[in-house]
Amino acid sequence: MRFITLSFLITFFWAIFLSAQNKQLLYDFYEIPQAIMVNPGVKTQQKWHAGIPTLSGLSFQAATSGATVNDLFANDGIDFTTKFRERLIEGMSQKDDFSTTSQIEGFNIGFRGKNRPENFYSFGMYGETDLIAYWPKDLATLAFEGNGGANIGRSFDLGHLNLRGEMVSVFHFGINRKVNNELTIGGRAKIYSSIFHFRSTKNSGSFSTTEGVNNIYANSITADMELQTSGADGFLDIIDDDTSSSRRDDLQRLFTKRVLFGGNLGLGFDLGFSYNLSPQTTITGSILDIGLIYNSKDVRNFTLRGSATNEGIEVVLPEDVTNLGVDLWQDLIDEIEATVPFDENSSGYISFRPIKLYGSIRHNFGQRENSFKNCGCAVNTTSGQNEDLYGNSVGGQLFLMKRPLEIQAALTGFYQKRLGRTLSLKTAYTVDKYSFTNIGLGLNLQAGPLNFYILGDNLLAYRNVADSHYASLQFGFNIISWNNN
Repeated sequence: MRFITLSFLITFFWAIFLSAQNKQLLYDFYEIPQAIMVNPGVKTQQKWHAGIPTLSGLSFQAATSGATVNDLFANDGIDFTTKFRERLIEGMSQKDDFSTTSQIEGFNIGFRGKNRPENFYSFGMYGETDLIAYWPKDLATLAFEGNGGANIGRSFDLGHLNLRGEMVSVFHFGINRKVNNELTIGGRAKIYSSIFHFRSTKNSGSFSTTEGVNNIYANSITADMELQTSGADGFLDIIDDDTSSSRRDDLQRLFTKRVLFGGNLGLGFDLGFSYNLSPQTTITGSILDIGLIYNSKDVRNFTLRGSATNEGIEVVLPEDVTNLGVDLWQDLIDEIEATVPFDENSSGYISFRPIKLYGSIRHNFGQRENSFKNCGCAVNTTSGQNEDLYGNSVGGQLFLMKRPLEIQAALTGFYQKRLGRTLSLKTAYTVDKYSFTNIGLGLNLQAGPLNFYILGDNLLAYRNVADSHYASLQFGFNIISWNNN
């Protein structure tokens, strides 16, 4: 039960601050080396790059499709209970979610083949956390209002409980190949090492209260529910059993072990391409995290399956008055547990990674500039230089992601401006379930071999972050070489 409580708290409170996986500003921003992580088939310009460890790629995002922090805690003179009822209980549906992802790169290195400059190789490691919890509308209503009064005869849907979360480290190796002047393709293999995982996504059942026959009311429950967990008990055991002096070291050792292939392992891959419809128009696409993890270590699952109807404690007079040794409450509990058992097991299970799909079309225009020589990005041309570095780009992007209840979608329009080879700016407008006013801005700065980028979303919301449904920040530092530097 301790893990059930912990998973709910982590998912709900962390999800208030972090969310979503769409990296629309980074996608096809090919001046940034990390763009290859969201499309293995992106155009690559550099001879090699090396990310500064732990600082090359940090991504933090935040969103809620329902109530915001400001909706609940604003000093507006409205009673908190009233706000909770109107904005959460009545204002949100079971398809509203609190979700979270964050990524931190351990290292990221890429280099062009010496004998085959059309090939660009990349490898590295990053950590990712992904949590999502849908609003359990019926369960929240039952907890807030109870099963009496107007709720007599109402059937509460237990399937509204829907949550999933994991933390993984990902080791990857990819190849990006320029096939000809029109087509660039790429693929990336991944090894996953799970730090922890939990999910409860295929629940069904109902709970209702009706008029009874032998008592005033009868409570009926039909349940087919399961919470699967792996990796969490090891951390919880340390927290429960260790002394304060050793707890921190033991947690750090276990975490490091799980990061370095000591967790539940899995395999996956990414695919991507870029294709020039004309010298100035390009379409791209990628599919990420086609993979799975087999959870067999430190597994603990909880199930609740069965059906029962109970009218509460039945007192037989006058026998039960004289027989005070009868534990009526315990008899009631035993009866319910016998018909709707709450069980635990350690059976292994397979978890699939949340698949993500990107697509885009970009049109370049304005004055062209010759790119850096010897970068390998102009294979099959006569000049040895890249002739498609235009000063301006405009286009659209589509993002799709598999979530437990739905396909999460986002549509983006963007404009990119290049100021020589030193500075590039990208602005984007995105529409998704979290916001219809998401305006983002990205900056890429090249100072000699040092590269710095920063990408921020939903800038209009920074006037009142607490009232925002979405916020995002990505940044990083790299060292890049185009020639022999």
